[in-house]
Amino acid sequence: MATHPFKIEICVEGIDGLVAAQQAGADRVELCASLLEGGLTPSLGVIREAVRVATVPFHVIVRPRGGDFLYSELEFRSMIEDVKVLRDMGVAGVVIGCLTPDGQIDEVRTSALVAAARPMKVTCHRAFDMTRDYREALEALIRAGVDRVLTSGQRDTAVEGSDILRDTKAIASGRIIIMACGALDAHNIAQVRAATGVDEMHFAALKTLRSGMDFRNPHVGMGGTALEREYEITLTDVDAVRATIAAARAAS
Repeated sequence: MATHPFKIEICVEGIDGLVAAQQAGADRVELCASLLEGGLTPSLGVIREAVRVATVPFHVIVRPRGGDFLYSELEFRSMIEDVKVLRDMGVAGVVIGCLTPDGQIDEVRTSALVAAARPMKVTCHRAFDMTRDYREALEALIRAGVDRVLTSGQRDTAVEGSDILRDTKAIASGRIIIMACGALDAHNIAQVRAATGVDEMHFAALKTLRSGMDFRNPHVGMGGTALEREYEITLTDVDAVRATIAAARAAS
């Protein structure tokens, strides 16, 4: 059975998050925009700057909108184009996920995204956790040529999903990398690693800071969220990343 070196990936929002994660010891970064929506494709400017400053590999999420993973034909075509641009920019990998209406991996579209991505690495994100049958979904991803799958074991947290994570790792049998996620932190990551034996682990360690804006117009909101949220900044917490990585590696 193939074995994979244990790695830790940090999920970040934007270029400052990437820098913070690599300073804190991440092996790899998943670069996103809008983590409040579960992660969307960042802008080309952010990606170009990431290519310039990155000292660790980073993978870019290719997700054109929030919500479900059932995409229109135009949305899917835009995903293919994003993948091609990222490939040509020299990005190390992409993170994708497409489902069919009945809750299965869209194998045709996944295969097309993998083909467009090469030689980049391809991860299937937590669309996997929204499938009807994780065993069938795993085999579909393997047939499509996906390199790794990000999963919380089809539960809200990796602690709750540990049994399915362990089974998923056993079924994979080295054919695809299993990367665990789901509310991992310094207090539980060692427990999950020991219980599941997964190949890799993924988490976001975020902190919220108050905006530096002195003037705040109380009559206008921009994003459809509570007005207070527009005067908060979400950043990667370097100390929390370091502590969680240390706890995970101590479990080896």
